[in-house]
Amino acid sequence: MPTVVVTGSAGFIGSNLVDELLSRGCRVIGIDNLSMGSPDNFRHLVNHPAFAFHQVDVRDFAALRAACGGAAIIVHLAAYKIPRYGGALETLLVNSAGAEHVLRIAQENGSKAVLASTSDIYGKSPKLPFAEGDDSILGPSIIPRWSYAVSKLFEEHLAWAYRDAYNLPVVVLRFFGSYGPREHRSWWGGPQAAFIEAVLSGQEIEIHGDGRQTRSFTYVSDTVRGIILAMECEQAPGEVFNIGSEEEISILDLAHLIGRLAGGPREPRLRFIPYSSIGKAPYEDVRRRVPDTTKARTVLGFSCRVPLEEGLARTIAWHREVRKRSP
Repeated sequence: MPTVVVTGSAGFIGSNLVDELLSRGCRVIGIDNLSMGSPDNFRHLVNHPAFAFHQVDVRDFAALRAACGGAAIIVHLAAYKIPRYGGALETLLVNSAGAEHVLRIAQENGSKAVLASTSDIYGKSPKLPFAEGDDSILGPSIIPRWSYAVSKLFEEHLAWAYRDAYNLPVVVLRFFGSYGPREHRSWWGGPQAAFIEAVLSGQEIEIHGDGRQTRSFTYVSDTVRGIILAMECEQAPGEVFNIGSEEEISILDLAHLIGRLAGGPREPRLRFIPYSSIGKAPYEDVRRRVPDTTKARTVLGFSCRVPLEEGLARTIAWHREVRKRSP
């Protein structure tokens, strides 16, 4: 079985991917600077003979190159996310440098590269559901929340440039709202994580905006399966795929669903936060976000298997267990 490098291996998606790869007999090299990832996510692998972990920042090219030796595949998940409360500079620098370093190392080593992108790429496009060939329609540069989408759009262009220049076998995956065990228990982990923690703590659920904006949420096992299918598929290099659920739900309905599943009050306590109160700079949201997964289904054989309610129930159970150990 191949040797696979996973950047962001101590994070939510990365650690779940590492477990699945090891269960399939792969040798895995984990890369993470532990700025947002947790050692708890791979503590059970400390003595695993096929797993090696390197605490490396993807911006450190020399250290990253040294850790990636012998890898047949590099899955690049390490990233800095939407700067809802600030951090646009970190988002732009980490994501652009990390992608460039991974692609350069893959080219030098003759490795296949699988890069994680985002549904944020589609921005404010009114064309729904989002298909891979659709336009990216982003807001003005003065609004820093778009820096994440811009950084990932740059990554994608860089990937295609490396493919054109070096015939690099690279695949780009646009994730839609991954959630599940090991997610960050804050807004960094997504609205579902923040809502679950609020309900379990007996606090108000914070709704940003009017709550009528919609999203699609993808259970982590489905996201991981999409990554592995892209790793294995011979037709995948040179392509971009939406990896996500086509089940669409409003943020307001998500709050009510989580309240019911988590055993909260019949009517959860909600507090609406205007966008003007989020962070120091203006904030802009996306009203609807749902993927067209026809291409992933046709080429990769991908489709989601875990319905939202089932996935949320599993995720709530995980939150409860973690809170017992460290409230």
